[in-house]
Amino acid sequence: MSTLFPVVGRMSTGYDREQVEEFFTRARQAYEAGRSGSDTGLHETEVRQVAFDLVRAGYATGSVDSALDRLEAALVQRRRDAFVAAHGQQAWMDRIAERATTLYPRLVRPAGERFAAPERGRGYDRDAVDGLMDRLVAYFDADGDLTAAELRTVTFPSARRDKAYAEGVVDAYLDRAVEVLLAVE
Repeated sequence: MSTLFPVVGRMSTGYDREQVEEFFTRARQAYEAGRSGSDTGLHETEVRQVAFDLVRAGYATGSVDSALDRLEAALVQRRRDAFVAAHGQQAWMDRIAERATTLYPRLVRPAGERFAAPERGRGYDRDAVDGLMDRLVAYFDADGDLTAAELRTVTFPSARRDKAYAEGVVDAYLDRAVEVLLAVE
């Protein structure tokens, strides 16, 4: 039996093989349908947000995640190429600059005040999130060193409510930042 990805041992957990195979089959069909220049029907946000159950003897998560990253980048590249062909490179850059400016209001807030605290319980460590936000500022203002892959895989320590940001709003913000970085990489 051939498999799409390496399988973890029977006592280890990985992504549900059936769910992964269904997603990648659908993604391949959508991607190939878009070769004619039409919309693929699959957006990079959908790829970024897909989730699979963890099960014993599933697919190795790192291998699947790497394939998802490559698929997302390919979809962005295809969308960029189609847009540039229709409207020109400068229009693409103007569009991305406009999206990037939507990130700025949070970036210019003082550290510790960039996002709301969780309503209760724990959240992302505020100092760790602010450190990443400072790197985003450096990326935009001084050509700092940061990639979409780093944003995509960042993890933050957990912290009590009084020292934390709510996870959902931080995740949503980072998704938008990934979109911008992917568009110019």
